Amino acid sequence: MSSVHIQDLSMRYRVYENTASRISPDGAGDFSSGGSSQRWVQALSGIQLQMSDGERLGIIGRNGCGKSTLLKVIAGLLPPASGDIRIEGRVSSLIDIAHGMRIEATGERNILLRGMIAGLSMREAKERVGDIAAFAELGDYINLPVRTYSSGMAMRLNFAIATAFDPDILIIDEWIGAGDLAFQKRAQARMQELIDASGALILASHDLDLVGRMADRVLWLDSGRMKVLGPADEVIESYREAVSA
Repeated sequence: MSSVHIQDLSMRYRVYENTASRISPDGAGDFSSGGSSQRWVQALSGIQLQMSDGERLGIIGRNGCGKSTLLKVIAGLLPPASGDIRIEGRVSSLIDIAHGMRIEATGERNILLRGMIAGLSMREAKERVGDIAAFAELGDYINLPVRTYSSGMAMRLNFAIATAFDPDILIIDEWIGAGDLAFQKRAQARMQELIDASGALILASHDLDLVGRMADRVLWLDSGRMKVLGPADEVIESYREAVSA
């Protein structure tokens, strides 16, 4: 069983004015002074969300509205500043192609490591190597370090691994729109199999047609706050009208 319960979630970043690398790439909301050398950006405010088995949630909004930040908090990659978040079930996230990938290790070694992190034994993880390599279309590259892969190969491997260990909750940030058309179709078919098996999906994307196909409900974020949460077709139509206006 999988579920997501979020109550009054807020998230903010400390921004160091003389250290560009410390600035959040997903800062949303209003800036406030935090002293002569730092300030704060409020990325999320008052987020309320509940999901259960089999649900498909889309997240939409302009660049910098907080989509990626929310996904990272749900995935456990960022701690919330305040509020309560409870996740039941195993989470797999496709937030960036490098997350969880050891580039000096071979593709096979990455599969084994991620499999054991997902709770499999070494034997069980080894049994998945062939299927994962075949789905990712890696060929002999499965035995080479990931640093030798093209970005497309790394994406395919990461997706194949993330969806091979039966996650209860699958989180995707814009990834499914990447790659060649043939792989996109296979990736969508594979995700649909996971969703049909009662896993939950959280997908953030600017591709409204994709969100409309994949999601039952849609959350529209605006400056880190919940603008609308409701049926996918209704929220997407409202968003289209707002953007057009």
